[in-house]
Amino acid sequence: MLQVSLWSRLVTIIVVVAGILIALPNALSPSVRARFPAWLPSSTVNLGLDLQGGSYLLLQVDFDQVTRDRAESMIADIRAGFRKAHIPLTDLGSKADTVSVRVTDPSRLNDARTLLQSLNPVIGSSVLSSGGKQYDMAEPGNGVFVLKMTDAFKSITRQQVMDQSIEVVRRRIDELGTREPGIERSGEDRILVQVPGLQDPAQLKEILGKTAKMSFQLVDEQADPNAAVAPIGDEILPMMAENKNTPAQKVVVQRRVLVSGDRLTDAGQGFDQQTGQPVVTFRFDSVGAKAFGDVTKERVGHRFAIVLDKQVITAPVIINPILGGTGQITGNFTVEGAKNMGILLRAGALPAPLNVIEERTVGAELGADSVKAGRYSAMAGLALVALFMILRYGLFGLFADVALTLNVVLLLAALTLFGATLTLPGIAGIVLTMGMAVDANVLIYERIREEQRNGRSMLASIDTGFRRAMATIIDANMTHLIASLILFQLGTGPVKGFAVALGVGIITSFFTAVMVTRLIVITWLNTARPRKLAI
Repeated sequence: MLQVSLWSRLVTIIVVVAGILIALPNALSPSVRARFPAWLPSSTVNLGLDLQGGSYLLLQVDFDQVTRDRAESMIADIRAGFRKAHIPLTDLGSKADTVSVRVTDPSRLNDARTLLQSLNPVIGSSVLSSGGKQYDMAEPGNGVFVLKMTDAFKSITRQQVMDQSIEVVRRRIDELGTREPGIERSGEDRILVQVPGLQDPAQLKEILGKTAKMSFQLVDEQADPNAAVAPIGDEILPMMAENKNTPAQKVVVQRRVLVSGDRLTDAGQGFDQQTGQPVVTFRFDSVGAKAFGDVTKERVGHRFAIVLDKQVITAPVIINPILGGTGQITGNFTVEGAKNMGILLRAGALPAPLNVIEERTVGAELGADSVKAGRYSAMAGLALVALFMILRYGLFGLFADVALTLNVVLLLAALTLFGATLTLPGIAGIVLTMGMAVDANVLIYERIREEQRNGRSMLASIDTGFRRAMATIIDANMTHLIASLILFQLGTGPVKGFAVALGVGIITSFFTAVMVTRLIVITWLNTARPRKLAI
């Protein structure tokens, strides 16, 4: 036991040296780090919102709008299917999660029933493998069919909408270039967004507040945009106003979406080659490019509306067919406005509107105060633990203090290396780890003392102390590690930050207590060759 193999020495030394090099930039100023050679690590640990300031938003997903959208989609499918099958209908409409339609020809009821069943697919879920439908269909009489969305379909839709919303929010924030944003689900219908370093949440709210549902629809040039009611199959939408003081014009567009925004593969800010004005450029995938090309080829000389979130961005006349799958959106854009719209289109559409129900901005000064308080508490904790170990175990306590210091260094290096975000609860986890880190040393040293009291020699006491304390050390660290994993899995926000720091600290403390302390003690025995063990 007292003979450390060469590979064990090398691994321990390499890990310690690498940890020092990775953690070192955290103790240096940015100007010093900038002068580092390229081969040296220069990254620092990511500071959370409470340590460097930033923006905090709590968003609520509007599931009612999702239900209305699903119902509108079903209405469009029913209208198109009945028209194709030449089935006369009336009173087609929706209320909340229910769609109703009346067939005016009694002889076509069976055909209508069959068609509605074909438009009501089985829910695509392994949980409902028995063949549950999206809508429950009823026939109250007089040729009326009522389709009500099932609870199972609602539940699956809510889950899909939440997952998609979180992913779209993540992509949009990543496009802003922010570092280590925190995006997570909070409850059944809320999303918590924390963006460290972003002091002005206005741009963040603008990016996240738009659903960015883009579509290409034909303009009904025969309809009156100032009419009180749009013709059947059309809708009246406002044009994007050039400024807030200018009243928005209206455009009548066909409800039918010819090319949807989900066919976009790229979008960004550019400049018009003729006017030099900022524009939004876009590119379709192969399917979207073909559909867009076919529409523009057939509708030369007619107007084509580009709609974003029920607002017409532009409605130009198609002069020539656009067959390459690329185009640009012109309008009264600023460079920043075109850039933001490119971010929205590139990141994808939100499946439902997001409402800001809570907003906070943490100032950089408050974050700096938190960092200072955390630094002082960590230093105080380290000093008190180190003093106790020296008073209790003398020279061996000093060995434990060296291992404890290296444990903090390795912990900081691990957080830096894996890109973890350090929060104020994370600092609390580090301080707690300092106290726990010497637990293994205490177990070893007390075991060595017990062996000495039993009459064993110095070397035998050290050998037995390290060997017999190992099982207890492993058990204690495993229980702590399991607790931190549970906190990480079930917790949110600050709890996760605490769990990360605690879990990583348990691993590094085990390494330093067992490997580093053992190597120091054996090196001291071989170098000093003491006759008596003072512990």
